Amino acid sequence: MIIDVHTHINNYHEERVTSIEDNLKKLTDTMLQNNVDYSLVLTSYKVNEHRPSTKQVINVIKQIKNLGAVAGVSYLNYNHWDIREIGEYLGAGLIKGLKFYPGYEPFYPNDSRLKVWYEMAIEYDVPAMFHSGDTYAPTGRVKYSHPLHLDDLAVDFPDLKIVICHVGNPWIKDCMEVVYKNKNVYADISGLVLGDFSEKFERFLKNEIEEMITYAGNPNYLLYGTDWPISNMKSYLNFMNQLDIKEESKELIYWKNASELFKIDVNAL
Repeated sequence: MIIDVHTHINNYHEERVTSIEDNLKKLTDTMLQNNVDYSLVLTSYKVNEHRPSTKQVINVIKQIKNLGAVAGVSYLNYNHWDIREIGEYLGAGLIKGLKFYPGYEPFYPNDSRLKVWYEMAIEYDVPAMFHSGDTYAPTGRVKYSHPLHLDDLAVDFPDLKIVICHVGNPWIKDCMEVVYKNKNVYADISGLVLGDFSEKFERFLKNEIEEMITYAGNPNYLLYGTDWPISNMKSYLNFMNQLDIKEESKELIYWKNASELFKIDVNAL
């Protein structure tokens, strides 16, 4: 089984407008082609003609049993209506987690302005996912997206389940320590490459991920994700096949960790 915890139906070719329905069909078709059983669709910190809102994503995927939604939260622009809306979605079981975008927005994860969101995630027992590492956009400010900042949050909120997206790349060793130290911290391997892995970069990241697993132990903290459509699903599966780890560890990464963390009913798939 394969669960991809990090996909989008945003349009990243902003010189043209594509519909949410078209982007959704591309996602489901690509999942089918690559035997991906379930995907989480993450919404953005901003909403425009290229980036659908959480409400739009929930409405468009609600009849598709192998898709779930994670709500993007804006540090700069949320208001009490947003808190109420996301709280209602959480109460109804319509979203599987929250996603924050430090680096794309100028804040550190332990900023007190976000306390209300973290308390909500704890109350409904859903993970809080954080962009970490390099930013897709050159306008990002990477001082905010270093994975070490999530150590403060993990200590201050020990009941909050935290996911470091992109294993903090290029600070994978720092991510490794934060995951190893804090039992409430996980990491996904999404977005390590734009498009396809080159052979040289694949070798480099293979060593980095294997070293992370060696250091941090049994990979019950590591999640499979691609960041599709930014990263290619087929290329990611090829990368996973290159990892020199036990098959039981691959099973944990591919789906077992995600099904437990995000409460995905794999028997219904």
